[in-house]
Amino acid sequence: MNSLRIFVLTLLLCASLTVQAQNGFENAVRALPEASFTMKSTLVDEILRSGHPRASDILVALLEGLLFEHKQDGRVVVGEEDGAKEFRVFDAVSGEALAGVSKRALNKIKTNNRLRKHLRESLAVLNLSDPDPAKRLAAAREILSSRDKSTMELLRDALANETVAEIRDAIELGLATLDIHSTDRDTRLAAVAELSRSLRPEVMGVLKSVAEDENENDAVVLEAVRDAMKNIEARLVFYRQIENLFFGLSLGSVLLLAAIGLAVTFGVMGVINMAHGEMVMLGAYTTYTVQTLMPDAIDYSLAVAIPAAFLVTALCGVLIERGVIRFLYTRPLETLLATFGISLILQQAVRTIFSPLNRSVATPSWMSGALEINPVLSLTYNRLYIIAFAIFVLIGLAVLLKRTRFGLEVRAVTQNRAMAKAMGIRTARIDALTFGLGSGIAGMAGVALSQLTNVGPNMGQAYIVDSFMVVVFGGVGNLLGTFFGAMTLGVASKFLEPFTGVILAKILILVFIILFIQRRPQGLFALRGRAAD
Repeated sequence: MNSLRIFVLTLLLCASLTVQAQNGFENAVRALPEASFTMKSTLVDEILRSGHPRASDILVALLEGLLFEHKQDGRVVVGEEDGAKEFRVFDAVSGEALAGVSKRALNKIKTNNRLRKHLRESLAVLNLSDPDPAKRLAAAREILSSRDKSTMELLRDALANETVAEIRDAIELGLATLDIHSTDRDTRLAAVAELSRSLRPEVMGVLKSVAEDENENDAVVLEAVRDAMKNIEARLVFYRQIENLFFGLSLGSVLLLAAIGLAVTFGVMGVINMAHGEMVMLGAYTTYTVQTLMPDAIDYSLAVAIPAAFLVTALCGVLIERGVIRFLYTRPLETLLATFGISLILQQAVRTIFSPLNRSVATPSWMSGALEINPVLSLTYNRLYIIAFAIFVLIGLAVLLKRTRFGLEVRAVTQNRAMAKAMGIRTARIDALTFGLGSGIAGMAGVALSQLTNVGPNMGQAYIVDSFMVVVFGGVGNLLGTFFGAMTLGVASKFLEPFTGVILAKILILVFIILFIQRRPQGLFALRGRAAD
C-alpha cells in the first residue's frame, strides 16, 4: 500500500514539474516581443532549460529573423516567406499552422549581435544531445569557439554520455579551454597539456591570452603555456611544408601531362611545337563542351570528356603535322614560326566560337571537397585525382612505347631514322601518329587543368614555356626524365613562391635551368638519338 502511494505521488510530482516547465516555456515565448535585449537572453536560457520539443525551432527562428508578433492578437508566430509580401505563419508554442498573412500584419522580434551570439551558443548546447554525430561535433566546436564558462557542466554531462571518439576529443578540448582559467595549478597544467595536442586556431588564441595576461603570476603555468605554443608553431610549420609539397606535386602533375606529349614529339621529330599549349586549351574546351551537352550528368562528364579531348586534339595534331610540319623538318626556325602562327589561329578560332570570356567547368561531386588530415592540413580531392591521373597516363604511355609494335617503331625512329626507314618502317606515318599521340595527351592535360582553373583562350600559353623547361631539364624524349623534371619544377615553384612571389620564382627556376643545361646539356636523363645528339 505504501509502495502504491509513493508511486502515485511520484507520478503527480512528475506531472506537476512537466506542467510547470510547459508553463515556463510558454510564458518565456510570449514575453519575447516586449522584452529588452538583456531580458531576451534570460528568456532564451529559460526556453533552453525547459527541454520543450519546440525550443530548438523557436531559437533557430529567432536567430534567423523569422520570429514575429502577430499584430492582431499578440501571438508569437514563426513566419515563412510565401511570395513577395505573403507569409505562412505557425504558432510558436504549438507549431499549429495559421492562416497566411501579409508582412505588414507582423512585427519582427529583433535581436542584436550579443543576443545572436548567445543564441548560437544555446543552439550548440541543444545539439550536444542530438542523435546525429555530425551535429554533436559541430556543437562541441561551436562551444569551443565561444569559451563560455556557463557551458562547463553541460560539456561534462555530454562527455559522460558521448561514445564517438572525435566528439569526445572536441568536448575535452572545450573543457580544457575553460579549465586553463581555473584556480588550481594541476588543473591548469592538465588543460595546457590537452591544448598542446590540438592544432585548431582557437587553441592558439587561448594560449596567447594566458601568455599575454598581465595579471598572470604563476610562472610554472606560463612556462608550460610557452612550451605548448612553441610545440604547436613547430607542427604548424611542418604541416605548411607538407601542404606546399602537395601543391607542388599537383602542379608537377599538370606540368607532366602538358610536357609528356611534347617530350615524345620533340624526341622523335625534333620539332619545336609552339602550338602545343593550344592542344591543352582545346582539351579544356572539349571538357566544357561535353558538360554543356550533358548538364544533368556532370558526375559522368569526365568519363566522356577524357577520351573526347584525346580524340579531338590527336586529330588536330595529325592535321597540323600532315598539313604543315612535314614540309619543314629541315628548317627548325620556320617550324617554330609556323607552329606559333597555328597557335594564334587556334586561339582566335576559340574566341570566335566560344567568345573571349573565360568559361567555368563544373567539378563532379566525387572530386569536390577535401580529405582533412587535421585542422590545418586538407588535401583537396580534385588535386589528388589529378596526381593519380598523371601517374596513370605516364605508366600507360610507358607500356605503349615499351610493349607494343608502335612503341618499338617510335623508339627505332628516335634512335636512328635512316636505319629505321631502311628496315621498312614508314617514318612519315610514325611522325604523324606520334605527333597525334603527343597532342592527344596534351588534350587530356587540358581536362585535368579545367578542374583547377577557368577555361580561356590564353590558358595554353601559361604552360608552353614551362613544358619546354620540363622537357629540356629532364632530358629530351625521356619519360622518366620528364616525370622527375615536372615534379622537381612543380615542387620547387611552390616552395619558392611564399618567399619570392610567383613571377620571381619562375625567373629563378629559369635561371637555374639555364645554368644546369650549361653544365649538362643532355638533361637529367640522357637519351641516345637524333634529337638528343
